Amino acid sequence: MSMTFTADSVLRAIGGTPVVRLRRVASPASAEVLIKLESVNPTGSYKDRMALAMIEGAEARGALRPGMRVVEFTGGSTGSSLAMVCAARGYRFVVLSSDAFSREKLLTMEAFGAELRMVPSDGGKVTPALFERFKKEIAVLASEPDTFWTDQFHNEDAVRGYMGIGHELWQQTGGRIDAFCGAVGTGGMLRGVSRALRDAGSHARIVALEPSSSPALTQGRGGAHRVEGIGTGSVPPHMADRPYDEARSVDESDARAMAKQLAREEGLLVGTSSGLNIAAAVQLAQELGPGKTVATVAVDTGLKYLAGDLFAQ
Repeated sequence: MSMTFTADSVLRAIGGTPVVRLRRVASPASAEVLIKLESVNPTGSYKDRMALAMIEGAEARGALRPGMRVVEFTGGSTGSSLAMVCAARGYRFVVLSSDAFSREKLLTMEAFGAELRMVPSDGGKVTPALFERFKKEIAVLASEPDTFWTDQFHNEDAVRGYMGIGHELWQQTGGRIDAFCGAVGTGGMLRGVSRALRDAGSHARIVALEPSSSPALTQGRGGAHRVEGIGTGSVPPHMADRPYDEARSVDESDARAMAKQLAREEGLLVGTSSGLNIAAAVQLAQELGPGKTVATVAVDTGLKYLAGDLFAQ
């Protein structure tokens, strides 16, 4: 999507994000590392793509009609995106979130008019038990009249929304992608990009990423961590049939160190999950060597994490 136009709605400003090449963090003796800057989307996150696709898909099927409310549980970026889309479309939005996620994200949801209901975490950490509490509470909300639950973990429209990242990457690189890596939360992004690249005829190696402290894909077990938006502690439905070639785990400390390094050496302000993506991309680039191209995404902006300890000295 070209951004050289006047959009008739903020929703038409979603997508068409730029790609930048790492200049200092990646070694000149390694493959080229390309980062798709999803922070350029209206709420500063690639979740805008998913939120719009889920709402438009439900409207097209008649599952969501004027006067109904939308509900979801979320770590924050999905909630911010859905709150923005619902505000633009005129729907009430009720969201379940938690103190495990950044205050900036919670405030953003409320700024868009969402009704925020908090579910307590285990000491501020993302754990499998937190997601079980989410599932229990969302089931009650979803059963109430005139309610549409977007159900991001099972929603195929979400995958369709994320395919745009793959289509754009293919066009922006002229089809020169040897590997693509991305962290798994719902798994919708990795599945969507993989599908788009395969549809275009790409043979790029697709690498699924997760925090090493919650290695559900690589070791079959969950665990506590502080990388928002990923690592739910189980294999999400979108990943059940393994739409990837390889799964890797990345230490949270490496993800945090990379986020700091990117800010100071590349001028890229990203969060922890983006740091995890890029740490893995740099490692893949070293393995592939010169003449190859590795792509990944900066999923959102580091502005969402300034009140936490990510960028603390």
